[in-house]
Amino acid sequence: GDWDFWSDWKDRRLWVTVTPIVLVTFPAAVQYFPWERFRLPWGATVCVLALLFGEWVNRYFNFWGWTYFPVNFVFPAILTPGAILLDTFLMLSGSYLFTAIIGSMAWGLIFYPGNWPIIAPIHVPVEYNGMLMSVADIQGYNYVRTGTPEYIRMVEKGTLRTFGKDVAP
Repeated sequence: GDWDFWSDWKDRRLWVTVTPIVLVTFPAAVQYFPWERFRLPWGATVCVLALLFGEWVNRYFNFWGWTYFPVNFVFPAILTPGAILLDTFLMLSGSYLFTAIIGSMAWGLIFYPGNWPIIAPIHVPVEYNGMLMSVADIQGYNYVRTGTPEYIRMVEKGTLRTFGKDVAP
């Protein structure tokens, strides 16, 4: 979804919860065929690598080739560590139930740390026109697009926070 397209939407709340939940279903389903037919525990990894290749082709030709958005602004999420863990749990346990419970939990837990090296540079705080912002926010302001997440930025900067640091509508 949009949380995986734009680097300024790869935030600490929605991206780390929505993206792994949505993306675990297809690699988990693809694991079935190579495991049942050949006892090869690489279905999720091959599925994720094929998905990543398709995502990079899509991002390069559609975002850079047609609209000239920088590729570092629209990079896809790195899913390979989670897929390797999913395949490893299936190989070690041989159980679909164990893989579904423990493997999918590992998939979700490794998602954010697996993406830290690529996300860290865009969450660096910088001063921009007298305001403290992240590099991702500056990218979002400088590369205007349809359906911008300005409402998220306004709520994040506004006074609509509760004492628990959550945004209150």
